[in-house]
Amino acid sequence: MSQNTCRIRPAEPRDVPVLLALITELAEYEREPDAVRNTGALLHEHLFGPDPKVFAHVAEETPTDDDGAPAGDPAVVGMAIWFLNYSTWEGVHGIHLEDLYVRPSARKNGHGKALLATLAQLAVERDYARLEWAVLDWNELAIGFYDAIGSDAMNGWTTRRLHGEALTAVAAHAPKALAEEPSE
Repeated sequence: MSQNTCRIRPAEPRDVPVLLALITELAEYEREPDAVRNTGALLHEHLFGPDPKVFAHVAEETPTDDDGAPAGDPAVVGMAIWFLNYSTWEGVHGIHLEDLYVRPSARKNGHGKALLATLAQLAVERDYARLEWAVLDWNELAIGFYDAIGSDAMNGWTTRRLHGEALTAVAAHAPKALAEEPSE
């Protein structure tokens, strides 16, 4: 019986098209098929520009034959897109996982767990305080998966967001700068 081997690696510029496809698939899964405004150019700029603030890892599957030899080209089947946050109480950074997604055809093969383990390893190696993310209340499969690996629900916390017209309205009330900020 043939199998697939999995490799987790940092995303590379050549992965931008498949990352954008995975982002779109995730939006469809999360019942927001028209919400993606990202483009390949924007994704490339943010992940691989001169001063990236967003990072990504991919899960890559290589089909193997009955003897375990590679039997095809590797294919990206999952992603973790993340950025650094900061804990004022701990005084150190943490990782915020923005998106974790594995294609349905590749689920149950350990890719999601391997992506999370890779980010956890980065956090431990870099002395970050935590790895955190949000999950939709209705996504019982994901919640069960996250519970099984030992993550804690942040009871008592509610995610809030300012966006669109509300963001613009609040921004209009910002105090005017007294002096220009020094350039770096």
